[in-house]
Amino acid sequence: KNQTLRKEHPKWRSDVPLTEGQLRSKRDEFWETAPAFDGRKEIWDALKAAAGALESGDNALAQAIIDGANISLPQGTMLDCYDELGALYQVPVYCLSPPVNLIRDATNTQPIVKEELTQIQDGDKSFGIKIRFSGEKEVRLKILPTDTVANGKQRLELQASPSLFEQRWFFSGKMMSDNVRLQQYKLEKGYVVQCIVRSSDD
Repeated sequence: KNQTLRKEHPKWRSDVPLTEGQLRSKRDEFWETAPAFDGRKEIWDALKAAAGALESGDNALAQAIIDGANISLPQGTMLDCYDELGALYQVPVYCLSPPVNLIRDATNTQPIVKEELTQIQDGDKSFGIKIRFSGEKEVRLKILPTDTVANGKQRLELQASPSLFEQRWFFSGKMMSDNVRLQQYKLEKGYVVQCIVRSSDD
């Protein structure tokens, strides 16, 4: 029997307390790999959109997305749901609501300020890293060890166009803080940084 989507978010506690950045990273990893699981990509895309609408408080939009994709919710949640062919889709609880023991990221509460970038000259200690976007697209980016992560995002904006305000950088599975210098992450030539591009109102 199909039920309407519940307005209350599922409450849960993480075994290991997560920061906001780690939670986003887990969610991004799930949604990027979910279409490789059993099921249809368009259903996974609808579930992702509905989960985003639900967390932003727009229950009506989430319900409309669910209805439009002919998804059934026997329990009234997206933890267990079915498409019209009867295939089961399970969305992990961490994609639907933050844990009650979430650690707020103090390092990312400062607004990013565009700074005057130090021009990279011949003879500088600059080196190239790889920036990998979703979908395996990669670009090479020249940086200085003294650049902050925000500086690196500015360089990427000049080179590859995503606004620095829309970029989230991850290295070794952890979100990088904008005000930390790249050399503190021990980045070296050829290292890969994952870049997730979000709309600025996310």
